[in-house]
Amino acid sequence: MDKELLWDILTKALSHGGDFAEVFFERRESTAIAYENQKVEKINTGTDIGIGIRVIAGEATAYLHSNDLQKKNLLAMADLAGQIAEKKQLKDCAAFNLEKNMKANQIILPPEKVDFEQKIQLLRAADYAARNIDKCIQQTTLSYGDIRQQVIIANSLGKLVEDTRTRVRLSCNSIAVREGQRQTGFASAGGTCGFELFEERSSESIGAEASQRALTLLSAIPCPTGQMPVVMASEAGGTMVHEACGHGLEGDLVRKGLSAYAGRLGEQVASPKITVVDDATITGKYGSYYYDDEGHLGQKNVLIKDGILLKYMADAQTAEQMGWEATGNGRRESYRDKPVTRMSNTYIAPGTDSVEDIIASTEFGLYVKKMGGGQVNTLNGDYVFDVAEGYLIENGKITTPVQGATLAGNGPQSLMNVEMIGNDLGYAIGTCGKSGQSAPVADAQPTMKINGLTVGGTGKPYEPKKK
Repeated sequence: MDKELLWDILTKALSHGGDFAEVFFERRESTAIAYENQKVEKINTGTDIGIGIRVIAGEATAYLHSNDLQKKNLLAMADLAGQIAEKKQLKDCAAFNLEKNMKANQIILPPEKVDFEQKIQLLRAADYAARNIDKCIQQTTLSYGDIRQQVIIANSLGKLVEDTRTRVRLSCNSIAVREGQRQTGFASAGGTCGFELFEERSSESIGAEASQRALTLLSAIPCPTGQMPVVMASEAGGTMVHEACGHGLEGDLVRKGLSAYAGRLGEQVASPKITVVDDATITGKYGSYYYDDEGHLGQKNVLIKDGILLKYMADAQTAEQMGWEATGNGRRESYRDKPVTRMSNTYIAPGTDSVEDIIASTEFGLYVKKMGGGQVNTLNGDYVFDVAEGYLIENGKITTPVQGATLAGNGPQSLMNVEMIGNDLGYAIGTCGKSGQSAPVADAQPTMKINGLTVGGTGKPYEPKKK
């Protein structure tokens, strides 16, 4: 993909009068290992190479992709994509100014240089740690994955970016069985880094965490139901900020009127204790990147500060349409997809309260140690989340584990009802789905106390004491 070919593609794409043209080239090398029943079940490796061409003309967008990199095919694609525009004054492609990610070479242990036996040994060690916690652990399923993605992004405004991204991930799912009762526990770790990830977080600790979570649920009681204070631990992960808040701050949803935060810039949308940040620049986190998939530098974006909505995240096209600045949040799953506004590493900033004071201030409530999955309606902010690991708080102390707990509420209202913010911060990793695409993300929060959340479960209704 030399400059001359990129120039020819972009010039051809603009030959029908489009406003903007872009080329996204990708080479992705990946490894995935599945480990189950104490043996390797599957190993997948592969290289995927392809190119996507985007042309924007007014409100219309054309996007074509192919893994045929012959010049004749690429020029034909560019011409076809360009036909979305009606003939008008033609725009020239600006001269390229090459940019490279100089940090891409800071990977200490590139996973492509680690042999398969060493990767499999990680899984064996995690499996052994998971199974040997207790005889009740009946089954474990583990997975390892790494990718090395090389991209070239060029557009008609003169941007030319080269980048290499490396990510590594390991996860474990454990099943515990006792007296006919069956419970599962999950744990994972990952980052935008190399194999050095496992020097910071051992695979054994991941396996042990998954099994311990499953065992805890075996002794759990049905969760009481009703409205009550909920304390969310920092290690719970930032599901609340990602789902109940983050998606609503994505500019493309705001533009379409599909966000509860639309039209509310400058307004108080959360407790004054709440500051929400999306930051792609944090070293090593799973949602980090140097450039986004449109070639813009990743940024630290303060979205909500002291409860006031300051800005939305936006890809370049959304920013142009809305008169905003692009925030470095244009992301795509692969060359087959056009970029859309996506989160990176999203978190609620730490406060000043100690975790001990937060727990002690709660006479009765639910302590959420780990969040599960969930869903949110971005239009009104309503959400329902599962609790993967939770405990009762009684008389200011964490006591009995509970099972079957869910949280239901409204994102903006829940953030208004935050009473205390801890001085800690804990991250979780995930794969976020949107517009039919998946993207690696991280989210985080401090320990938080939220009043009046609706807790669902199969236990007895909770009746607060009358004052």
